[in-house]
Amino acid sequence: MKNNQTDHNLPEPTKAELEILQVLWEFGPSTVRFVNDKLNENREVNYTSTLKQMQILTEKGILKRDESQMKHIYIPVEAEEKTKVQLLDRFVNTLYKGSASQLMMQLLGNEKTSKEEIEEIKRLLDSMKPS
Repeated sequence: MKNNQTDHNLPEPTKAELEILQVLWEFGPSTVRFVNDKLNENREVNYTSTLKQMQILTEKGILKRDESQMKHIYIPVEAEEKTKVQLLDRFVNTLYKGSASQLMMQLLGNEKTSKEEIEEIKRLLDSMKPS
């Protein structure tokens, strides 16, 4: 994986913070109430907990808050794909010493990998081959 320091400025979101980001990426800019309602579809989450986490995400620079309306709207600062790339780079660098191939070998050796998934990976690798 590339070791580009500018891509690693994103503070590490917690699992709960990532759940909030997933809602915002899926549904777009939203109020705390909307995010809390979506989180409550999977598990019980207190409104004030969601509010506090979204305030922390704003302090971390992961979210920005639009205060121009009566109800504040929260917006992710980075696109979903960019955030995932940054977190994956960190994960690979930390656990696999930067070796994407070691990660892939671990994943492919996993009994949960289906034949269809392996075929999909083969197609992806074939499409990446230099001509």
